[in-house]
Amino acid sequence: MTTTTTESRNETALARAIERWNAGDLAGYLEVYDDRIRLHGMSPEPMDKPAVRAFYEKLWAAFPENHLELHETFGSGDRLVARFTLTGRHDGDFMGIPATGIRVTQPGITILHFAEARCVERWSCADTLGLLVQLGAVPPPP
Repeated sequence: MTTTTTESRNETALARAIERWNAGDLAGYLEVYDDRIRLHGMSPEPMDKPAVRAFYEKLWAAFPENHLELHETFGSGDRLVARFTLTGRHDGDFMGIPATGIRVTQPGITILHFAEARCVERWSCADTLGLLVQLGAVPPPP
């Protein structure tokens, strides 16, 4: 298999995952992750697949009608990098913050490592401080 074909398969898998996310299909979104997944950047230790599922279930409970948009994606071999924005309304408890009804925007960047068109490792960095400022949980910088 050529590198171009591998990159194409990975891009297709990621596009399908985003499509499922935006359709409100968490189970369909999670199909992009291999059972060996290690997700870095959302907790102190890398998360395995059950922890990833639990994290996203809590996120969806807090922001039930959220939307994920990829602005650009590029890759090399078995890795893809994507810049994204998650938007939604805060309608449930999030990190101990009761629902506010506030519409929020959270940008981020993620690097996904694929094997056989399934994500086996992911590193993610999102603007959680900015999100907490939008929710009124943290004062904005002076």
